[in-house]
Amino acid sequence: MTTAPPPTATLSAEEELHWLALKMVPGLGTKRTLTLIDTFRSAEAIFRASRSELEEAGLPGSIAQTISSGCTFDDAIEQQGKARASGTQLVTINDAAYPSTLRDIYDPPPMLFVRGNPALLQQVLFSVVGTRHPTPYGLAATERLSSDLAAAGLVIMSGMARGVDTAAHKGALAVQAPTVAILGCGVDVVYPTENRKLAEQIVAAGLLVSEFPMGSVAFPQNFPIRNRIVSGASVGLLVVEGAQYSGSAITARLALDQGREVFAVPGNITSKMSWGPNLLIKQGAKLVQDWNDVIVDLPPAVRRRLIEGGKQRLLDINGGENTAPATAPAGVGPENEISRRALSELRVDTPIHLDDLIEKMDRCSPSEVIAALFELEMLGLAKQLPGRNYVKIW
Repeated sequence: MTTAPPPTATLSAEEELHWLALKMVPGLGTKRTLTLIDTFRSAEAIFRASRSELEEAGLPGSIAQTISSGCTFDDAIEQQGKARASGTQLVTINDAAYPSTLRDIYDPPPMLFVRGNPALLQQVLFSVVGTRHPTPYGLAATERLSSDLAAAGLVIMSGMARGVDTAAHKGALAVQAPTVAILGCGVDVVYPTENRKLAEQIVAAGLLVSEFPMGSVAFPQNFPIRNRIVSGASVGLLVVEGAQYSGSAITARLALDQGREVFAVPGNITSKMSWGPNLLIKQGAKLVQDWNDVIVDLPPAVRRRLIEGGKQRLLDINGGENTAPATAPAGVGPENEISRRALSELRVDTPIHLDDLIEKMDRCSPSEVIAALFELEMLGLAKQLPGRNYVKIW
């Protein structure tokens, strides 16, 4: 694992060109690039170094000669032009916008190409992955959980592949929440092609990310490489469906190696698509039935960030003044009327079961009631007890 230099400001055009030239050096690879950055501290310093200095840093003579000759700058200029034409930015491992969680893994990508809102890289990212051929149950579970977790303040991250990945992104977008897609191709290439509209929505409301240069096509070998970013940039990873030796199972193992929390949705034991998540649960992954099963097992610091984010959203809605009384929280989220009604049904000293509350709120859907309860919990107005019972906070 590299020891990254202190974060720097946004790259100048010249700095960007040097980073792109470094990216285009054939045979350099991630680990050697990180070693060079550790040694020379910047891409510009690497290109100013002599061939002998580069060889002393551990490079083979052929790669040292390529860097010394500067022959990759023509490719870098072409890359820079493509990036600017598509609205792509470069985030390096030295940059303050680079995800701190990703920086700490064994082999973090030295640079990321991003389209959309780079600030999302500093939010609480949570990955949802699974098979490209999900069952109807898997699709429904993915969209529901992704929507609920996004409403809780997590930024849903996936790989924009067919199936579960696509459902995860759509679930977040359905509640007007941002989402991040980690690609196995260039950020200016749409794969699969049927996700072109989804890619446009993500650029507008979220972020496309890749470590592969502009114009890179989706070679099969790229996807296992990108999966370490899907797991490494997140605080946790949820597996919905997948075969025992699927890509999602590999990503889950990467997450465990990186010290991330791993969650799984249990499935039908007669379905091969359930073998992966069911095995993960047997091996210690957290079983997930609803969004709260994820939230309660996230690190305390992450839960505090989510709570503070919920309070800030309330302040923003109320014009910056926290004037809402605990008994009638005006402006609680987009479903404030449902939240107020749910709060009115809760009691301080008598728990009410979720099913009973849903029955009482007969004109609201179960998902609306659950979302309202979570918002009340995040604002410190309600509390969940064991057995899916809820009480009002005094």
